[in-house]
Amino acid sequence: MPKFYLNIVVDTPLYRIFDYLPAEQSSRSDYQTGQRVLVSFGKTQKIGVIVGIASSTVLKQKQLKPINQLLDSSPLLSAQDLKLFQWAADYYHHPIGEVFSQALPKQIRSGLSPSIKLRQLYSLSDTGLTLEQKQLKRSPRQSTLWHHLKVIGQPVDIDSFSSFDWDWRGPLKSMIEKNWVTISPEDVSTTTSTQKPGFQPNPAQQAAIDTVSEASKGFHVFLLDGVTGSGKTEVYLQLIQRVIDAGKQVLILLPEITLTPQLAHRFKQRLAAQMVTSHSGLNDTQRSQAWLRFKAGFANILLGTRSAVFTPMHKPGMIILDEEHDTSFKQQEGFRYSARDIAIMRARDYNIPIVLGTATPSLESLYNVQQNRFTHLVLPERTAGALKPDIRLIDCRNQTLNNHLSKPLLKAITKTLERGEQVILFVNRRGFAPVLMCHSCGWVGQCRRCDSRLVIHKQANLLRCHHCGVEHAIPNTCPSCQQAELFPLGLGTERVEETLGSLFPNIPLSRIDRDSTRKKDAMQSVIDKVHEGGAQILVGTQMLAKGHHFPNVTLVGIVDIDAGLFSCDFRASERMSQLITQVAGRAGREEKLGRVLIQTHHPEHPLLNTLIEHGYARFAKDALIERQQAQLPPYYYQALLRVNAINEQAVLTFLNDAKQSIASINTQAINILGPVPAPMLKRAGRFRYQLLIESAQRKPRHLFLKQLLPELQKLKSSRQVRWSIDIDPVDLF
Repeated sequence: MPKFYLNIVVDTPLYRIFDYLPAEQSSRSDYQTGQRVLVSFGKTQKIGVIVGIASSTVLKQKQLKPINQLLDSSPLLSAQDLKLFQWAADYYHHPIGEVFSQALPKQIRSGLSPSIKLRQLYSLSDTGLTLEQKQLKRSPRQSTLWHHLKVIGQPVDIDSFSSFDWDWRGPLKSMIEKNWVTISPEDVSTTTSTQKPGFQPNPAQQAAIDTVSEASKGFHVFLLDGVTGSGKTEVYLQLIQRVIDAGKQVLILLPEITLTPQLAHRFKQRLAAQMVTSHSGLNDTQRSQAWLRFKAGFANILLGTRSAVFTPMHKPGMIILDEEHDTSFKQQEGFRYSARDIAIMRARDYNIPIVLGTATPSLESLYNVQQNRFTHLVLPERTAGALKPDIRLIDCRNQTLNNHLSKPLLKAITKTLERGEQVILFVNRRGFAPVLMCHSCGWVGQCRRCDSRLVIHKQANLLRCHHCGVEHAIPNTCPSCQQAELFPLGLGTERVEETLGSLFPNIPLSRIDRDSTRKKDAMQSVIDKVHEGGAQILVGTQMLAKGHHFPNVTLVGIVDIDAGLFSCDFRASERMSQLITQVAGRAGREEKLGRVLIQTHHPEHPLLNTLIEHGYARFAKDALIERQQAQLPPYYYQALLRVNAINEQAVLTFLNDAKQSIASINTQAINILGPVPAPMLKRAGRFRYQLLIESAQRKPRHLFLKQLLPELQKLKSSRQVRWSIDIDPVDLF
């Protein structure tokens, strides 16, 4: 009989921890919490993590199995990591094994040895440095590589060459054989960049830097609320350098993968630091190596997207979360966590400050400022004397539009281009047009698997559903009446791009949306092109609104704002205000005055007028009052029970059974709304319903769900459906 038992989490959808016996011929001293183990689970083997070592178990001896193998000699996860993952499982009411699976890189949870691989670095040799460009004119590819290494001026790893869209390995090998390029092993004790002189912060920036620095020895949440162009990144840089100088690490979280290369480049220019990145664009090895390097303290900075929040810190110093309002920080499938909220809990556990930066704070964060949970730091002015853009509405009523572009907007574009300046046109829909319609019979291209129209993608000659991804070739004749009178209805980025291409044929034009930036480094190449200067037009979706600094952009046109002014989602006005403010912030970011023109058929709309006349802060103040009166978040706490199945009756049966389970639970402090069909009832061939749970405090919601979820698991009807619980949902779709 063993004197101890191992409590192990395994990646399963079950809400429990499993007890195992230690391996034969092992002792208590071999085991610590945070180690990985290989265990038999059903008919398979799985990787698990030890989260506890107990002296007793409720299981009978014949129910217990010994672990198959202990994979780590020392803990891979610290007590703080385990505490955070357990908290996340409890708060989000999600199976703890799946939380651990989400938190660990794929190679780590697959059982591979957690060893850091030192990289080979490439640099020009003394001979290579003495070469001249004309000596390489007969070898253009070698010349490109030579110039690339000379400009960087420091050793680089193999990933540095991945931006070239041609086979660079042969020319590089030839340069190594000629002793023009040398290979050296990585030295993790040295920094990978040289620090450039810091910029002098303005008084508001300096006040923010000093306030955060004074609180650097403990947990504190700061909301850095700076208007677009106010220099939030400069505040980050100064704070990061102070943390690095103190020998500690900084975790920086961004909402979009497309922002990571730009910020990484800027940080490398300014900071003397070892930096790693983590996002979905990297392969499994790159992500696991970033995780291991940051955990071991080989890197001072980790720059990552949502899932990077789970990366352990060796010497925690600070967490920075940029664009804190962005809904990309909320995971929408599986383990539905908020990276912003997890980051705050992580900072609390580490007892370090966290900075939430944004130009358009979420109402939740402003509410926390009101409750004195967050400290509000304001950057009210743009840097370098840049003025706020002049924002005006264009009344499109009774106007003749050229493919949805008004005459005043086209005139403004023309004048801006004549001055050699750049234009951004914001269109919140990708594709050519959202609807294909038959002029003869009224047929409309509809997705068979979703309650949604098929979007026209003219360049790919496809009709595509943006919800389930199904694609069809664009028909030549109407499938209903066989007439060749099909026409596009509405607009998307492709249509605006085509229209502007015909109106301004000699002007370089770039489109930025999910379709045009699918290829690796496609986004960066567009940004580099913009920074080359000269008259250019950019057409894009909200990818354009986040964090980009284009000094020569002086005109921003917002083309299709009306669709966002009317929605059944109570958060729609907040998101629309944030989007308008962020897009408008791309104009006139340096010495040139910026203009923003917003096309609308509703120029008297109160949201538009509040934003233009009083700014986002006034809108947010009014919106918080409305939310309080309506008993909505952030004053009330929500959870959404989402249910879907191929058979609609199966969903209704399950929800009816769920209502009976709810009836047996004390719901005195809980409001139950529904069940109702989701705003899009059918998606990807599945019928979707939901039930909304509300409470004035978190605790009653937590206790209610703790009683309800085990009952739902017992229901026979649950086997016919997929159901999930979404804590603090950011949308009801």
